[in-house]
Amino acid sequence: MRVLAVASEIYPLVKTGGLADVTGALPLALASVGAETATVVPGFPAVLQALSNATVIHRFADLFGGPAAVLRGNAAGLDLLVVEAPHLYARDGNPYLGLDRQEWPDNGLRFAGLGAAAAALAAGIVPDLEYDIVHAHDWQAAMAVVYLHFHSGPRPSTVMTVHNLAFQGRYRASLFPRLGLPTSAFSLDGLEYHGDVSLLKGGLAYADRITTVSPTYAREITGIDNGMGLDGLLRRRADMTSGILNGIDDTIWNPATDTLIAANYTRDKLVRRAINKTALQRHMSLDQSVEKLLVGVISRLTSQKGLDMLVDQIDTLVADGMQFAMLGSGDPWLERAFAAAADRHAGSVGCTIGYDEVLAHLIQAGGDAMLVPSRFEPCGLTQLSALRYGAIPVVSRVGGLADSVIDANPAALAAGVATGLQFWPATPQALRYALQTLLVLWQDKPAWRRMQRNAMAAHVSWRASAHRYVALFESLLGDRP
Repeated sequence: MRVLAVASEIYPLVKTGGLADVTGALPLALASVGAETATVVPGFPAVLQALSNATVIHRFADLFGGPAAVLRGNAAGLDLLVVEAPHLYARDGNPYLGLDRQEWPDNGLRFAGLGAAAAALAAGIVPDLEYDIVHAHDWQAAMAVVYLHFHSGPRPSTVMTVHNLAFQGRYRASLFPRLGLPTSAFSLDGLEYHGDVSLLKGGLAYADRITTVSPTYAREITGIDNGMGLDGLLRRRADMTSGILNGIDDTIWNPATDTLIAANYTRDKLVRRAINKTALQRHMSLDQSVEKLLVGVISRLTSQKGLDMLVDQIDTLVADGMQFAMLGSGDPWLERAFAAAADRHAGSVGCTIGYDEVLAHLIQAGGDAMLVPSRFEPCGLTQLSALRYGAIPVVSRVGGLADSVIDANPAALAAGVATGLQFWPATPQALRYALQTLLVLWQDKPAWRRMQRNAMAAHVSWRASAHRYVALFESLLGDRP
């Protein structure tokens, strides 16, 4: 089976969030169960710089405003088809924002170009390349599904995966005439969304199958509260939708072999974890104390992630005796608020604005707990890494957080199966109660060690999910005439 994945970012070449982790790890997991994957990605400078053994396999005379070429090559063990279109992708900044942190005004065309190139490849524009499945990731890749739907000849089956329904690729209707689609595509059953164009809506409307990144999120998005205005469409397509929980690359996230942490350890040698805690406290200018409960936060600083609730409670939680090690960036007001908290509580709150891969690993290895208080969370990867590293996850009961953490309620504690704490609703008061409960559990060292060992034994790799994807792909192949 041959799969053509389409994505705007891919770890370790280009990453702004969890999407890149998934698109970088899933092809390797699929390969282990018999599905060969090539990934179509934009020719961002970092991608082109990393590409090796590159050959030009196709040229477009015009791809939404300029010539383009498709390069086939390898990077980081991944088979890549890179759309080299300097007028679309050769820019400073991240994939979506300029250096001024504003969206590129032509993002609609930039990612329509990615989809158009991917669809052409899938439809056989290069004779020697044939694919059974096109797997599009999020709104940036959704147009591959749309263009294939309107392709007149044979085509692969299509799967549209939603990583976060809140981001939909919505643009003014003036974009539509430039997309080269029949007028019927701009309709209630197609790309039209309240008079605008929604690239994601098109992908959801036309894909042969839809997946989300956790079973709970697949249910949540059919409701008004979490459907982000697309719940009606998703209810109509519920029979074509499934949730497959994300995994993590357990060769990268492995405390026994991780070269980015201060000391390696296993679930049977948890005593060595204290070395990482001391290293983290030193790095974050926190008071060095093994007895202090150290809570890690690795997150985008946004209201979706619930970090505004922590701002409201952090003074009280520090007074309760907790420490916090924070890494992230996002809304400027939250960045300022956490930086101020670090100044206000020197020795108890450490804050690094931005992203640092080395520090992320150290927080997982040295933090006693990991806080993920999202108001909604399609899957979440931070809590999966936390389980792997024995950092007890404290999560809101939504999406993939609910699917991956076993709450330390009395029954689970008595049965010896708890791996973390869940709380709901997503309010400052509920968050404070959860962290106070965590502090009580912290005092019971035997129970805490059992939770750590349970967490580290949890199945968080891609292996099971890769099998589920392959089963889905095989069902599509079976549906072909």
